[in-house]
Amino acid sequence: MNKTIQPGSIVVAADGSKHADRAVTWAAEQAALEHRPLVVLTADEGRGDHTNAEAVRRARDAVPDLEVVGLTTTGDPRGTLVDLSQDARLVILGSRGRGTVRSMLLGSVSAAVSRLSYCPVVVCRPGADKKHDKGVIVGADGTESSLLVLDFAFAQASLRGQALTVVHCVWDVVAAVAGLRNVRVEDVDLGPEDEAHLLLAESVAGFAEKYPDVPVTLRVTHGLVDDVLGSRTADWDLVVVGRHPLDTVGRLVTGSIATAVVERARTTVAVVPEPAEGLPS
Repeated sequence: MNKTIQPGSIVVAADGSKHADRAVTWAAEQAALEHRPLVVLTADEGRGDHTNAEAVRRARDAVPDLEVVGLTTTGDPRGTLVDLSQDARLVILGSRGRGTVRSMLLGSVSAAVSRLSYCPVVVCRPGADKKHDKGVIVGADGTESSLLVLDFAFAQASLRGQALTVVHCVWDVVAAVAGLRNVRVEDVDLGPEDEAHLLLAESVAGFAEKYPDVPVTLRVTHGLVDDVLGSRTADWDLVVVGRHPLDTVGRLVTGSIATAVVERARTTVAVVPEPAEGLPS
């Protein structure tokens, strides 16, 4: 297949499953929101062309006037999706909801692509098509490395006319001793005058000016990121997390946090790559 796509396209993987169908519909609606073309990619497994044509039809049914291009590829689609991510605006995938251990053993496409993609990856988890009412939620820590993640989250909230909740999760001695793992975003905030709040507020200030239409709530809470933003955010339409570049051993741990959120979430999750130097590119 020709692996070149129009720069800025939205790419979605389709295999004929109900999970992929959910992703195709979400991708078509997202492409319409962003006024971008949609590329539907299918791995050729004997009926690849037929599966691809059906997915293209589904996208056009969802958004009749959308520009849609169908592509098929041979072999493992993960490499092709990562290659296409160099020119894409977003890569969108469905997820079968297997659970963390099994997905690691089976080499989940969504987990692999979200770890390696050059552009943000959106994973439509089981439950993503249910009604939500709390808008967009993003994990951030107030550092420069999270600015791209915040920008993405603000942009998505603005596109949808939704509120944005910015959460910084703190895991320290107090949290460990208290066993504060399974906390909710709505649980007691750590207090608006602490250093974490002030740092978070400072990092968000510029985006609040750029996106004045987005209502913003800041939260600092005890807990692990994958616990707080994973299984306990089903009421949000979109969960946004950052992914450090896998260029050091230490950052492998941070990268795995994004994968854990993807595996545990019950809504749509966006994984946004952060720049190697910690500064927006």
